[in-house]
Amino acid sequence: MDRDNQTSEENQSYARIEPYDQPAGGWGALLSVARNLKRQETFKKGSISLLNINQPTGFDCPGCAWPEKKDAHAFNFCENGAKAVAFEATNKRVTPEFFATHTVSWLSEQSDFFLEDAGRITDPMRYDRTIDKYVPISWDDAFQLIAKHLQTLDDPNQAAFYTSGRASNEAAFLYQLFVRSYGTNNFPDCSNMCHETTSVGLKDSIGLGKGTVTLDDFDQADAVFSFGHNPGTNHPRMLATLREVSKRGGTIIAINPLKERGLERFQDPQAPLEMITNGSTPISRYYFQPKVGGDYAIMFGMLKHLAEWDQQATAKAQEGVFDRSFIEMNTIGFNEMLTEVQNTSWSEIHAHTGLSPEHLEALAKLYRESKRAIFCWGMGITQHRHGTANVHMLANLMLARGHIGRSGAGLAPIRGHSNVQGDRTMGINERPSPKMLDNIDRVFGIQSPRENGMGVVETIKAMAEGRVKVFIGLGGNFAVATPDTNYTQQALRNCKLTVHITTKMNRSHLVCGQDALMLPCLGRTEVDIQEHGPQSISVEDSMSNVHLSAGRNDPISSDLLSEPDIIARIAQATLPNSQIKWRWYIESYDRIRDAISEVFDEFHDFNQRVYQSGGFHLEHPANQHVWNTPSGKAQFLITPISEVYADQEHRYTDAYTQAKVYTLMTTRSHDQYNTTLYGLDDRYRGVYGQRRVLFMNELDIQAAGFQPDQWVDIESIYSDGVKRIVHSFRIVPYNIPRGSLAAYYPETNPLVALSSHDKYAKIPASKSVPVILHLGHAPEHFNLAAEVDPEKADQIISTAPLS
Repeated sequence: MDRDNQTSEENQSYARIEPYDQPAGGWGALLSVARNLKRQETFKKGSISLLNINQPTGFDCPGCAWPEKKDAHAFNFCENGAKAVAFEATNKRVTPEFFATHTVSWLSEQSDFFLEDAGRITDPMRYDRTIDKYVPISWDDAFQLIAKHLQTLDDPNQAAFYTSGRASNEAAFLYQLFVRSYGTNNFPDCSNMCHETTSVGLKDSIGLGKGTVTLDDFDQADAVFSFGHNPGTNHPRMLATLREVSKRGGTIIAINPLKERGLERFQDPQAPLEMITNGSTPISRYYFQPKVGGDYAIMFGMLKHLAEWDQQATAKAQEGVFDRSFIEMNTIGFNEMLTEVQNTSWSEIHAHTGLSPEHLEALAKLYRESKRAIFCWGMGITQHRHGTANVHMLANLMLARGHIGRSGAGLAPIRGHSNVQGDRTMGINERPSPKMLDNIDRVFGIQSPRENGMGVVETIKAMAEGRVKVFIGLGGNFAVATPDTNYTQQALRNCKLTVHITTKMNRSHLVCGQDALMLPCLGRTEVDIQEHGPQSISVEDSMSNVHLSAGRNDPISSDLLSEPDIIARIAQATLPNSQIKWRWYIESYDRIRDAISEVFDEFHDFNQRVYQSGGFHLEHPANQHVWNTPSGKAQFLITPISEVYADQEHRYTDAYTQAKVYTLMTTRSHDQYNTTLYGLDDRYRGVYGQRRVLFMNELDIQAAGFQPDQWVDIESIYSDGVKRIVHSFRIVPYNIPRGSLAAYYPETNPLVALSSHDKYAKIPASKSVPVILHLGHAPEHFNLAAEVDPEKADQIISTAPLS
C-alpha cells in the first residue's frame, strides 16, 4: 500500500492500547523472534545463528550482560537477544548506492526505527557537506584523515574517545592504549550514563565497583530483592534464573514504580509443560511500588526498622538483627550511620517513599527474615541526582546484616551491554588508577597522562564550548543516548571531525562535524579472519566471568574490518613514531591477551585460562573480606535524607509553583535495546505501533482534567531557565504511583538537563525529571505506515525525529 494514500483511520488501525494478559516470555516471545527473523530476511541464517549464541564454541550475545550457566541449554538466548542477532545477521544492506540516493537531511527526518531497519553498512563513508551526502572513502584515506585531525590539535585533550559496551576486551584494551599513547584520558563511555553510580558507590563502600555474586548464589539465596529494573525487557535470560528461585520456594521481592510483567510471571519457552498448558511461574511474591525517586527513603526506612528491632532484641537479651561480629571485624562508620538513621523522624522518611508505613515495615521485615539475601538493581537506582547515595544505601543494608562474602548473598548490579563491565576492567575510564597507568607504562614504554579526563557530561559541555574538536565513537549512538538532546547534537556539530565505528546506521551518524566518517566493522556474529586464522574475542559478563566469543557467519561485506584492526590502523596512522607494534597485535588476538595479562594482575595466564571451557571468574576481593578502600575496611556511608530530597525538590524555578509538577522517569519499550529500536511495540505494557506515549496514574489523569488517549506536551523545569519541551505524547493510564510518570527514551531525552546529574558519578538523572504537562495535539504523521496488516505491524514507523 502506498503510504501517501493511507487514510487516518488506516494509519491508526494498528496503533492501539490493548492490555496484555499473558505472562512474559512464552508464545509471544517465540512469535516475536520469528517475525524479526522474517523481517530481516534472514530466517535460515538467523535461525542457525541463534544456535551459536552463548555456547562454548559460539559467540556471546550482543545484547545484555547476564551470565551463562555452565550447563547451558542448546537454545541459550532470549527474545531480545534473538532480535539483536536478527538485526546484525540481516540480509538488508546499506551500500554506497543507498547514500547516493539519500541526503543526510532527508535521512535526519526519518525515524530511528527506519535508520536501524535499513540494514548493515557495507563500506567506509565520508560526509560531503557540499552535496549533503555520504560518499565512499578508502580505508587508508579514512585513517589518514583521522590522523591529520588528531595531529593538528593543539592539545590531545581536545579529542574525546567514546566507547560502547559492546566493544570486546581486546578492542577496548587497544583503544585505551592508543588514546593514552596519544596523550589523553578523555574516555566518555556508556557507563557514564547507566551504572557509573554503581562503580563509584561500590568502590566507596566495599573497594571495587562490581557486584559480589555469581549465578551459583541464586541457587542458594532464600530472598532476592529486585530494585528498579525490568528483567522481562532489559535482560530476559534473568527470568529463567528467577523462575528457578521461585520454583524452589525462594522469595522474590520487587521494588519498582511500574508494574512490570516480567517481575510478575514468566512462561519459560524451554519448559515444554508450561508451553503446552499455557502455564507460567509466578516471579515476585511481593511487589512494592515506590514513587519515582523514593528508593532512598525506602532503604533509609528499612535501616531504621532494623535498628529499632535490634535495639528491642538487645533489651531482651536476644540475638540482634545486625551482624555485630561482621561489622566490628570488617567495617567502619556503622555507629555514625546509625546515629543519622535514629535522628531522622519517621514522618520525614514516609513523606518520600510512596509506600504506606505498613508496607515499608513489611518490606523491612522481609529483609530481616532473610538469611541469604541478594540485592539486584538497575537504572531505577542509578540514574538519579542521588544515585551514588542510593548505591551506598544498598551496601549499608548488606553490610549491616553481614551479607557480603556469604554464599547465596550479596550485591548484584544488573549491567546492560554484554561487555560494558569488561571495557571498564580494560581501562576505559576517564579517572584511571595510578597503578594501572604505571603498569601500562612499564609494559609498553610510554608515559601515560596522569590528569583525569572527561566523561560524557564534561565531553558534551567541552564540545559545545569548542574545547573538544574531535569526537571518535567506538560503537554506540551518542547523539541520542545522551541527555539534553538539542544541546548535545549542536555540540557534536561544533566538532571539526566526528568518527563512528559501527555496524548499522543510527542518528548519531547524521549529526556531523565539519568532517565526518562512518566506519563499518564486523559484528559479534561474524567470522574474524586475521593473518593467524580465525580469531576469538573475549568479554566479561555482569558477574565477572570472562569467556571467549567467536563469530560463525560470513561477513556481510568484504570491505569490513574488525574493531581491533580499525583501532590499530588509526593508531599506526596517528602515531607513526610509536614503538608499539600495533598491526602485529592484530595478527593474533592472543598477543593482545598476553599484553593484558602483563598489565592486570587478575588476568594472569589469560590465554591459558580463557581457552578453558567457560573461561574463568574474576574473584571479588570483598568476598574474601579484603576491602580495597582507603581505610582497609568496608565503609558505611549515609547522606541525610533531608539533603537528598531537598536537592530533588528545589532544582526548578519558582515560576512553576502554581503548576502540578510530576516526576518523569525515562524507560525502554520491549521492542528496544538501549537506543536501538527493533519495532514499535511494547507488548507487556499493552502498547502497539507507537512510541510517543505517557504512562500516568488514572487518578492523576482525572485530577489534571485530562482524558486517556489525550495528547499532551511535556515540559521539564530546571533552574537554568532553558525551555525544554517535547510534543505530542498520548496519555496511557497505567499502574504507576501518583505524581510519577514514565515515557520512552530517546524521545524524552531532550527533557533531561545536562546539569542534572549525580554529584559524584555525574550520571544523568534520567529517572527523576521534574515536568509539567500542557494540552497538545496528535503528531502530523501519527503512525505513518507502509502496511497496516497486524501480521506486518512491525513495519509501522513513527516520523518524529529528535531534532
